[in-house]
Amino acid sequence: MNLSQPSVENVTFMIETIKDKLRMANGDAMKPENFNATQYEDLVYLYEMVKKRDTFSPSEMQAIASELGNLRK
Repeated sequence: MNLSQPSVENVTFMIETIKDKLRMANGDAMKPENFNATQYEDLVYLYEMVKKRDTFSPSEMQAIASELGNLRK
């Protein structure tokens, strides 16, 4: 998937991938439509970081969830 251009489909793909990878219990709070295109590059960076890792500590998961919260509209 080409993530170089901001689009609703790309945001949806990245958010769903992050939620699946982190097995987020409150995944409903991370709806793709809640994310702003102006922070697209930050979301891509977070997605790439999450994609590269196989496991996360609880504190890492909390930090990622916090960052996702900061990126929301």
